[in-house]
Amino acid sequence: MFWDNVAGVYDIFANIINRKTHKGLCAKVENEILKTDEVLECACGTGLLSGVIAEKCKSLVATDFSVKMLKKARKKHCAYTNIEFREGNILQIEYPDENFDVVVAANVIHLLDEPYKALAELDRVCRIGGKIIIPTYMNKKDTGKISGFANTVGKAGADFKRQFTYDTYIEFIKEAGYKNVKYFLIEGKIPCAVAVITK
Repeated sequence: MFWDNVAGVYDIFANIINRKTHKGLCAKVENEILKTDEVLECACGTGLLSGVIAEKCKSLVATDFSVKMLKKARKKHCAYTNIEFREGNILQIEYPDENFDVVVAANVIHLLDEPYKALAELDRVCRIGGKIIIPTYMNKKDTGKISGFANTVGKAGADFKRQFTYDTYIEFIKEAGYKNVKYFLIEGKIPCAVAVITK
């Protein structure tokens, strides 16, 4: 699996190549979390956001499809007593309806064959009045051209199913039927749009 293969070097992208964007994204997600929140993070990867979330919330369940990504995340965040790392599939979340105050799924929507099914699952497990936070890299320029980085990573095996601009990402969320949404654009080498949906 591609994501198992890149687990060892994945953090280099966020912490060095795309550092400005990652720093801005961490600050934005942190601002959306309360100390009383029970949080689910899907597609947590190597835990790039997990530590930021755990610092602010009551409890965090962080899941990913990649065993090697999870192994790295566990090792990185072993000092936190309020995080539980588990293998999981965003298309079939193994938790009851309305189980979490906040649900986070960062930089995964553009990789999925069934992104609207994933959104429905994230919505299902979020409590009424809670937040669904979906950051997604903007892999397409406003001119319609795919970014050089997205092109390179795609050829390496990342298999992007969609390439978003800020405007097309907003349209994507609207097409899912969401109206109570705040949008933010985090600038950097590869920008990231964040949709914060209040259920």
